Amino acid sequence: MTAAVPAKPRLSYIDWMRGLACLLMFQTHCYDSWLGGTARQSRFFMYSQLGGTFPAPLFLFLAGISFALVTQKLHQKNLPPSQIARSTIWRGAEIFGYGLLLRLQEYAIAWGWAPKSDLLRVDILNTIGVSMMLMGVLCWIMLATRMRGPVSAHERNPATQMTITLALAAAAAALVISLLTPLLWTTWRPTWLPWPLESYINGVHNLGTPQAWLFPIFPWTAFAFAGLATGFILQSNWIRTREVTVFFSLGIAGVVLIELSRLLDASNLKVYAVYDYWHTSPQFFLIRVGMLLMILLGSYLWCRWGAGQWGFSPLIQLGQASLFVYWVHIEFVYGRASILAKHAQTIAGASAGLLVIFLAMLSLAYIRTNIKGWRKSYQSRRSRAPIPAL
Repeated sequence: MTAAVPAKPRLSYIDWMRGLACLLMFQTHCYDSWLGGTARQSRFFMYSQLGGTFPAPLFLFLAGISFALVTQKLHQKNLPPSQIARSTIWRGAEIFGYGLLLRLQEYAIAWGWAPKSDLLRVDILNTIGVSMMLMGVLCWIMLATRMRGPVSAHERNPATQMTITLALAAAAAALVISLLTPLLWTTWRPTWLPWPLESYINGVHNLGTPQAWLFPIFPWTAFAFAGLATGFILQSNWIRTREVTVFFSLGIAGVVLIELSRLLDASNLKVYAVYDYWHTSPQFFLIRVGMLLMILLGSYLWCRWGAGQWGFSPLIQLGQASLFVYWVHIEFVYGRASILAKHAQTIAGASAGLLVIFLAMLSLAYIRTNIKGWRKSYQSRRSRAPIPAL
């Protein structure tokens, strides 16, 4: 079998983190769909679902990092801000369209018992798409403003200054989204909007109150902007020469954010009329970003000096086809094509099913990332084959 094309060593940690998010997503969905009886009240189930709180922030955070890489690459080609915005915002719209298409597919498969409101549910793909469009708008504004303004004489490297400006703007956007979330879920709720639109603000759906199991812009898009800021930091030419130091600094910053979150939560300072640490509070956003930065450091170290690059890496392979395996696995876990009876399995039975799902999705990811290479190789062999004599 032809080996998968490896990711560049410097960026393989991004694919590895996406693969980790996929693995955590698989186990969360499998145990949630299949465990039944007393297994659903076990500590094992509780921890499996706790692990399920990481995939969505990871996917959004990594979308932000990847968005920064693409934007920086287009900017280095001296493309105008409008063209960069058009390219990146269109990609976000494409992902948003995939989210709508997935909802339509799920509704069609569940025809007869799924409510029509499921068609307008705000799921993770929808939010990733919206986040990318918003990040594109922010980058367009900052690039256009910067290019129209004069370059100061003391700026030795305008490109580095632009990268720093974009990172600061993204970090500010993440902070603003986080700070507004508690208000938009409670006292500032835009109840004047139709519920399908309000749901993108606070996840209200058609249920009258915001739902913690959905993925509205507030607070989830803040993770994408945090990733965008991190991505621009990592793209600075000055920082590239000090890469290891910078990654360790980001990991230390993660620890600081975690401790800051705990201190703020324990303090008597109460800013909001309604305080919900686990769902809407800026403190919980800080602790999640802190954990994401620590995972980023661990992924980088694993892919640089650990086993992440020792031959074939299952997580890197999954990460290279994360959208595809996300789309496919849903049907075999939650859909009518579920490989096991729902809410009827023991921990051992659901774990066996999880292994099957993991291996199947890994195989599909391998095929998905290599099929173009196989086709080219086949066509090349055919073109070199001798023509039989008549």
